[in-house]
Amino acid sequence: MGIEPNLSFFILVVMCGYFVGSIPFGVLITKLFSSSDIRKVGSGNIGATNVLRSSGPVLAILTLILDAGKGFTAVIIGTNIIGVYSIQEASQIGGLIAGAGSVLGHNFPLWLRFNGGKGVATTLGMMIGSVPLVGFMACVIWICMAIIFRYSSVAALIALATSPIFALILGMTNPALMFFALAILGWVRHWSNINRLIKGDEPHIGK
Repeated sequence: MGIEPNLSFFILVVMCGYFVGSIPFGVLITKLFSSSDIRKVGSGNIGATNVLRSSGPVLAILTLILDAGKGFTAVIIGTNIIGVYSIQEASQIGGLIAGAGSVLGHNFPLWLRFNGGKGVATTLGMMIGSVPLVGFMACVIWICMAIIFRYSSVAALIALATSPIFALILGMTNPALMFFALAILGWVRHWSNINRLIKGDEPHIGK
């Protein structure tokens, strides 16, 4: 038997998730291996897509894995913090909240004056950590859409939009609500991409 979680527990897991998510791997990797500042190249975004444009596929894949790992790690941390000190039913919520915190940390990192990425890889990582089947399905959709359309933004938008539906099909209401909220955030962060897609100015993957 655990104790009922209170607000302090959830503030703790959000903070843990945020600081894990705020590690700017794209910036660190490109500075370490290519001596460039990713924020001053291409779109200026710190995510894997811009790393691909500026530093090539190897560093982009490394950035993608590490950014996804932030979301996954945050879920594990949040689940365990709540799971140890609270009732088991709350542990999933703790993981979801910590995972959401990691996405916020990636998008709005304190160290970069809150000017971060768009959170797709981190969101997919937190999905894998919280509901693995949904996370893997979202990744498959992202890969398939990227191959078909050759637009990273289109692939990301479709993957984010379909993830809450998959969670609902599996009967997981809390994850579905969180994935829906993160999908909205992801679409908002991609607003400039959506405008470029409408105008026909959005660059293809790798360009």
